[in-house]
Amino acid sequence: MSTSNTRSPIKTDTSIPRRPLLWMAAALVFTLPPFFDSLAIWIPWLFLLSLALKFWMEPRGYRLRSVVLKLLFVAAAFTTVFISYGSVRGVEAAISLLVVLMSLKILEAHTAREFRVMVLIGWMLCLCGFFLSQDFTTALCLLIAFALLVVALIQFHRGASPGAVWPPVGTTCKLLLQASPLVVLFFFLFPRINAGLQFELRPFRAANTGFSDRLSPGRIAALANSSEIAFRAEFPGSSTRPSGPMYWRGIVMWHCNGMEWRAPYAPRNIAGTGGLPVQFPNAKEIQQRITLAPHGARWMFALDHPIKTPPAAKLARGDYLYSILPIRKSRQYEVVSSESSGNEITAKERAESLEVPASISPAVRDLAHSWTVQNPEPRGIVNSALQFFRTQGFSYSLTPGEYNDLEEFLFRRRVGFCEHYATSFATLMRLAGIPARVVVGYLGGEYNDLGHFFLVRQADTHAWCEVWLPEKGWTRVDPTAAVAPGRVSLDFTSFLETRIASGQMGTRSSALIAQLLRSGVFTNVRFIWQTLSYQWDTRLVAFDADVQDVLLTSMGIASRGTIFLVVQILLVALALLAIYFAWMQLRTRSRVDRVKALYEYFCRKIARLGVRRDPCEGPLDFARRAAQSLPNESNRIRQIADRYILLRYAPEPAPGMLDKFAKEVNAFGARTRH
Repeated sequence: MSTSNTRSPIKTDTSIPRRPLLWMAAALVFTLPPFFDSLAIWIPWLFLLSLALKFWMEPRGYRLRSVVLKLLFVAAAFTTVFISYGSVRGVEAAISLLVVLMSLKILEAHTAREFRVMVLIGWMLCLCGFFLSQDFTTALCLLIAFALLVVALIQFHRGASPGAVWPPVGTTCKLLLQASPLVVLFFFLFPRINAGLQFELRPFRAANTGFSDRLSPGRIAALANSSEIAFRAEFPGSSTRPSGPMYWRGIVMWHCNGMEWRAPYAPRNIAGTGGLPVQFPNAKEIQQRITLAPHGARWMFALDHPIKTPPAAKLARGDYLYSILPIRKSRQYEVVSSESSGNEITAKERAESLEVPASISPAVRDLAHSWTVQNPEPRGIVNSALQFFRTQGFSYSLTPGEYNDLEEFLFRRRVGFCEHYATSFATLMRLAGIPARVVVGYLGGEYNDLGHFFLVRQADTHAWCEVWLPEKGWTRVDPTAAVAPGRVSLDFTSFLETRIASGQMGTRSSALIAQLLRSGVFTNVRFIWQTLSYQWDTRLVAFDADVQDVLLTSMGIASRGTIFLVVQILLVALALLAIYFAWMQLRTRSRVDRVKALYEYFCRKIARLGVRRDPCEGPLDFARRAAQSLPNESNRIRQIADRYILLRYAPEPAPGMLDKFAKEVNAFGARTRH
């Protein structure tokens, strides 16, 4: 029995159709974003070049044929990866090898079997992309890549029949929707690896953050153009944001070497207070919920001054938070800060916060001494120092260059970034007899009106000074505000755009671009994207074993053991699959039963016209005999028979065909009687 089904399966293994190749190329392009950010720069460009060469080679019948040439390319790939990473071990080197070998496979592939291999490797690249990055942009790109690979595989098995471009997309969407209940079930309920195993997918690089236990001139300025997210902060409940600038405290540095400072090697808990600083009953408390991006170190952040520490963290000497374990995944915590700090200082802290290196030049010492002669009161000395920075021609610059010593900065060049002003001011205060220390953290943040949170980037990294005053205790003094007041009231990106728009920095074209980026349309789009990314990080990426344990406890199934939970989940999954297959069978049977009933009704109509169907006669033979007996109705008879065969035997009839078949069968009898 022949049918009019146009589906043409692939019977040979000699070529790759163009349409599946296009879908696969589009999918592989979407796997590239994490590679550009994490791998050696030549690797993603080699990948793109291979795709471009494939589309040039395929119509001409070219491909990589020589076995010797293939072996040479593989050897060159291993050698180049080894040179780029110093080893072929590690996640990044292994993924680089996979990408390079995939590039060679693209140039070699020309058969149906090799196409399927490339699709499988493409899915592996999607998984590897999550090893390199788990942010929202990467997840969206890899989801699109995964779906397009499914489309390519479906298109490949459908063949190159006319009008078969978009149906594979619809089939893929159906498959993903059908699989989504199981995905959700396993995501929320399947037991997760405990964080205590310290399973690390890739090493964290120090370049991602400006924090370390040392601060030298130029270290923070190098992050001025970094758009990487440091953390996001909310003020839950009835708590409101602070009235003044938001100084996010990160680390306190005590040891001075002129313009270079460092923190103690081993942060210690605050002694005598159970890890908490002195609290003031009338001080305003501010609650914060912070979602910290993974950075591999132990720094945590809070507004000045934290008084209640989150779990798995301690409050180190200097009133800053320090995580017990390295932060290798997105971490959300709540902390309470007070706008007041302790007004006590121990003898040891006083001695440590007055130490200065012997290498300080006499000119710098004389400058600090002149302020003590002018006004010996600590507050007066601080004001004299701020006036010095405000009136002596100091300027704020992202590229201040290198300095040999403190004297060159204070008396000759006078160009610097926040770390230059903070370290030099703290050193001058110590020379004047005032205890001082340097704090490194973040300043400001962009408020998202849609998501109601502050987004703090690495570019917002800031350094300031704290001096100890007898009447107030440790008091924040930001000398950068004396040179660039706008930096204190704005996040760093807004501050730069304001300076560019006013003509203080950049060119006229830069000012136009800055104004365009701050327009309402771009701002709304940016806020929407930031909110989606925030929800991704807090709802999905941060869903770890601890959060899952809370969920399972609330459901009353956490205490039954891991094995019982796995068995229970598998049983539920099998039940869902059984329900799905039963529903599909019922749906198919109901369609087939209706088609069969309509066809029997059609046969009864023809029987009334004198042509009876033999029980063993097939639909094509019966249609041929009926058309000969009823020549006036021959076209309608053949058309109804063809539709019946498609509806009965085609795997996926066209939408609406059953309704058309029903109308034709009903109309056949009416037309005959007329």
